[in-house]
Amino acid sequence: QVLLVESGGGSVEVGGSVRLSCVASGYDYNIYYSMACFRQVPGMELEGVAVFERDGNTHYADSVKGRFTISKDNAKNTLHLQIHSLKPEDTAMYFCAARQGRCWTEQLCLAQSSYSVWGQGTQVTVSS
Repeated sequence: QVLLVESGGGSVEVGGSVRLSCVASGYDYNIYYSMACFRQVPGMELEGVAVFERDGNTHYADSVKGRFTISKDNAKNTLHLQIHSLKPEDTAMYFCAARQGRCWTEQLCLAQSSYSVWGQGTQVTVSS
């Protein structure tokens, strides 16, 4: 059973930066996971924003390319999402998610249905 715990959210000014972290525990080290970050605004669907596949491939939603960077520290079982040049529309609850193996295509990688394990989320609020 994989457990994901996010941290790093908070209130940030427009144009600022924030780094979100997601620590994974309960790994079966013989099964490699792809991990992703999603975000959700109340009343809206989950939006996949960044993915780090098990083989190191990364994918980003068009809306965040150039501002979001996803990385993984395998030694610490931690996924990081660095966000620069924050905009008010980045305000959301951010979740990390995991799935066994690769997700193969960008569309599948950014789809909520591709993931079976979810964290509890961390709130990012961007204010002017």
